[in-house]
This record gives sequence, structure tokens and C-alpha cells, in this order.
Amino acid sequence: MIFIVMGVSGSGKTTVAKAVSNKFGWKYYEGDEYHPAENVEKMKNWIPLNDEDRLPWLLSLRKVIEEAISKRENIVISCSALKEAYRKILKVSEEVKFIYLKGSYDLIRKRMEERIPHFFKPEMLKSQFDVLKEPQQAIEIDISKSSESIIGDLIDKINAVRK
Repeated sequence: MIFIVMGVSGSGKTTVAKAVSNKFGWKYYEGDEYHPAENVEKMKNWIPLNDEDRLPWLLSLRKVIEEAISKRENIVISCSALKEAYRKILKVSEEVKFIYLKGSYDLIRKRMEERIPHFFKPEMLKSQFDVLKEPQQAIEIDISKSSESIIGDLIDKINAVRK
């Protein structure tokens, strides 16, 4: 199976995806590492990405997914996947499942302001919420709880999906 942990920046995608990867012994891919240099530069300069900017990034992640499926590997990817159109690019088969980390703007902004330096600036969070179209078919996780509770809930939901 392929699990894509999605949500806006600051929602905890990396932390949650790494925890799932460690729990199940699956390979983890950090979606941000697949952005072209031009995208990273834009984000460093507080310039929101548009659909054209995101397409090469999404296609790179799609290749990772297709390769994992061809090798019959279980993997976890952290990726914002904010729009349905982006998720359609990534959902190459029924093996691909989305995990949506859902939280309020205020909660996520506060967490972003408290975390270690990251290329994504909190000021850009509004643009991500503006673009976000919540998924209709995803494992939804409320991120207002503690990290341990979030990860525990998610592990239970993943185990239910895997049966």
C-alpha cells in the first residue's frame, strides 16, 4: 500500500509520516525533497506556488509511487496534495490511500511559528488554506490532539484499512 500523508504546511505531515514508516517498517519519502529548485526558491522568497509550478513536483512523486507499486513495496509519502486535481495525479491505483491531517488555520499557524526554521514561511499558510480542497476519500485525522494520540489513532485506522 501507498499512504500519502497530506495537509497544509505545519500540519505535521513529516512527523506523522515518519512515525507510520517506523511503526510498519515501510520506506518514507519526504515530498518536499522532490520540488524542483525553482519551487524551493519561490517558497524561500514567500512566493506561493501555482499549478504550473506544482506539476513537475507531482509527476516526480507519481514516479516514486509507480515504482513502489511495480516493486510491490509499501511506502509512506508526506505531500501537501492540497487539490483534488493533485490527488488524481498521485492516485495511480487503489493501493494509494490519503491520510488528511486536518487542523484550523490558527492552530497550524501557532505551531509553525514555534517550530525550527523551515523554508516555508508562516505568512504563506493563508495561501495554502485558500488552495486546500478537503479530500472526500481519505483517512481524516484531527490534529488538535497530542502527537501520541494522533499517531495512535492513525495506526488504528491504517490497521483497519489493511485488513
